[in-house]
Amino acid sequence: MKDDFVFVDEVVPGIRWDAKYATWDNFTGKPVDGYLVNRVVGTRAFCAALEKAREKAESLGFGLLLWDVYRPQRAVDCFMRWAEQPEDGRKKLRHYPNIDRPQMFEKGYVATKSGHSRGSTVDLTLYHLDTGELADMGGDHDVMDVVSHHGAAGITPEQEKNREHLCSIMVDSGFGSYEFEWWHYTL
Repeated sequence: MKDDFVFVDEVVPGIRWDAKYATWDNFTGKPVDGYLVNRVVGTRAFCAALEKAREKAESLGFGLLLWDVYRPQRAVDCFMRWAEQPEDGRKKLRHYPNIDRPQMFEKGYVATKSGHSRGSTVDLTLYHLDTGELADMGGDHDVMDVVSHHGAAGITPEQEKNREHLCSIMVDSGFGSYEFEWWHYTL
């Protein structure tokens, strides 16, 4: 591992993670090249900012669940190869119901050169500290659809409030949001 990169859970106590691309539970339907274990890696600067976010979330009764931080370029290359394959329908309804695979890149849901590759971009959500249950955000991770946009129509007031909590926690901790994905933040 590069000198400035660390396993996030070793530096930020109390963080939960589920590295989706190391599992079968992602839009490709299988583990992605470059993800060898179900752990998340980030830079030390990222971890310092994430610790602030964890503290802010805790003050509101939430914890942070990370899905992705560092993403190697070989994973992005795997996404591009996958997008060229014929549709098999296994993940379409859940992850990209209203677009075709190649449109993921055209519409900005997946980048050919990912900001994740710098180790300071994160995909995450909130969970309730008292129950451990995920906060209802009005959509799952990697749903490539307008329902995932900040300010999306058709979500409940509770879902909107949870998205606003996540956004304020992250922005107050030095991260910027991405308008198309409520779960995506960059330091």
